[in-house]
Amino acid sequence: MHDPLRLAIVGAGHFGRYHVLKAAAEPRVALVGIVDPDAGKAARVAAEGGARALPDLDAALAEAEAVIVAATTRAHHALGLRVLEAGRHLFMEKPLATTLAEADELVALATARGVVLQVGHLERFSVARSALARNVSRPLAMEFARLAPFRERGTDVSVVLDLMIHDIDLALTLAESPVARVEAVGRKVLSDQLDFAQARVTFANAAVASLTASRVSPAVERLARLFDASGSVAVDFVGRRLARFDHDGRHEESWQDTDPLAVQLASFVAAVRGEAPVIVDGAAGRAALAVALAVEAACFSDPSA
Repeated sequence: MHDPLRLAIVGAGHFGRYHVLKAAAEPRVALVGIVDPDAGKAARVAAEGGARALPDLDAALAEAEAVIVAATTRAHHALGLRVLEAGRHLFMEKPLATTLAEADELVALATARGVVLQVGHLERFSVARSALARNVSRPLAMEFARLAPFRERGTDVSVVLDLMIHDIDLALTLAESPVARVEAVGRKVLSDQLDFAQARVTFANAAVASLTASRVSPAVERLARLFDASGSVAVDFVGRRLARFDHDGRHEESWQDTDPLAVQLASFVAAVRGEAPVIVDGAAGRAALAVALAVEAACFSDPSA
């Protein structure tokens, strides 16, 4: 039996707080402390998790075996380098970084230090992802829509890196083929970053994924439609419903969600302890980032964007 994993969390914002609460409830984790530039926020969130607010990352690295970075995306690379250089295991919230050069540096350093690097593509741990995998084989076409109302949180990056990247990761895992071409359009609406984007990703095996992401929509919607050689599947992620249409007719299923954030944390602990492979490693995070950046580039190649 291993002792609990000594874990620190960097970032006490919206998602960092969720990580703190899940870590506090995980029996295989000892939450050693929380770091945030806002000392008051760090103290409040730490108190919720029964942990301490630490003064800085150096203090966290002195006590932790592993670190979750849930800070602003622009800080991912610099914080990740410090964690990995210290030889600590790293869970990096998505996206892995803001450029491919940054991502490559993080992946290479994790390999050189012999530590786990896991990226927070949460959808991999959802019941909906498992339902999709059971019902779709070698998809020919995929359509994803991830829409949400506007919130200031997350607007340091585009809607592509904020929301669409979840579905990019799903499409990559389902297609199981290299990306051949990326086309996209997008617009800034309420922020200085793209708030709406539509992309078409063509894979080397001729499969196509159409992806829509918006953070200027009136309501939350998360939908998918996939087509394979035997039929089609429609998924409502919010309503937790899936319908399969094939030669045998219509088949429906629904589910109660597990807690994907808790499942994701448990998978990180297992990977650090050498009990299981990393589900979403640095290479997977880098692959999703590469497509996301290609989508952004295609959006900005349109002079009216």
